[in-house]
Amino acid sequence: MNRFVPAERALRAAAPDQLLQAIRVVLAQQYAARSVELFMADYGMTVLQPVPVPPCTAEPLPVHGTAAGRAFGAQEPFAEPVDGEVERLHLPVTVRGDRLGVLTVTLPADRARQSPGELAEVAQILAHELVVAGRHTDLYLQARRLHRLTLAAEMQWQLLPGHSCSQPEYEIGAQLEPAYAIFGDTFDWSSTADRLLLYVTNGMGEGTEASLLTSLAVNALRNARRAGIPLADQAALADQAVYAHYRGTAYLSVLMLEFDLATGRAQAVDAGSPRMVRLRRGGAVEPVSFDAQLPLGMFEETDYVAQEFQVHPGDRLVIVSDGVYQAASPGGERYGDRALARAITATRLLPAAQVPHAVLRQLTGHRSTAAPDDDALVVCLDWNGREQSAS
Repeated sequence: MNRFVPAERALRAAAPDQLLQAIRVVLAQQYAARSVELFMADYGMTVLQPVPVPPCTAEPLPVHGTAAGRAFGAQEPFAEPVDGEVERLHLPVTVRGDRLGVLTVTLPADRARQSPGELAEVAQILAHELVVAGRHTDLYLQARRLHRLTLAAEMQWQLLPGHSCSQPEYEIGAQLEPAYAIFGDTFDWSSTADRLLLYVTNGMGEGTEASLLTSLAVNALRNARRAGIPLADQAALADQAVYAHYRGTAYLSVLMLEFDLATGRAQAVDAGSPRMVRLRRGGAVEPVSFDAQLPLGMFEETDYVAQEFQVHPGDRLVIVSDGVYQAASPGGERYGDRALARAITATRLLPAAQVPHAVLRQLTGHRSTAAPDDDALVVCLDWNGREQSAS
């Protein structure tokens, strides 16, 4: 029997807030582990925060420039020598492409060299259990917090599906800034055996009022989507829900996309300000434009029409909110389409999960010391396509 089987059983039997204690016991027994620490990526994806469970609690680690951060970024186990006889093995804790953090195990060097594959599987099992445990305990959500979230940000993060997602046909990465004080922008995705649906929203207003508007719109879209309603009708029903509550005094922009996983044929409803840019496999960057339609909730009973377009294997789609392309430098210069194209080109070798943070870092450089006056949202979709079986 593989040694990770007891780890799997122990994790599934453990109480939701006892996952780290359970894995410490098993890894000590099965792999002679001397210490085991779990780090969760913070909301800004810049720091790995330790889960504070005695007797050992590590210090926070930057994502950039640390061994644990290297494992997190590369999504590969990374061995860090401690001395000639001991190694510290850093293992990505990731579920379906959503990067949660890193499991760090200190153990004899010979055990580390013999068992990296088994220990990587243990980290994957832990990732699945963390997602389930999050329904029953706040421990792991609290560990992600480098700072206190505003109430509006708390509401927004609870809406989100994750920072990233990976399937054979596509990879998605997304990031919001300022991570601890967001209020109006959000994203959502969902997939079936045949389809991927991706929404990027940009709500008006500030604070909890903006979060309430976004929450209403996102849940209305989800309700329509889960009823099996076509894309344009999803927009119409969400539009009605927002208008019924706000009577046109508040509304929400959204870009809605639906992809056929087998063919790459896609539909879009462009109801507002999010913009999409495509990076072709050959390196060309081009805007992808659709006929503009009214934001959700602006007027009563607005009709929406889905437009078609095609994505090809190797295409990268980057979607940004107005907080990106309208961001101003201290001198008043807008970030604009050219700067965005340069940022997309500069990050072309990064995986989709890392692109949003890298683009937002360049945006911060453009703003210099100027404090952001709006949310900034970046979503990156890499389209791999589906391999066609030989007939």
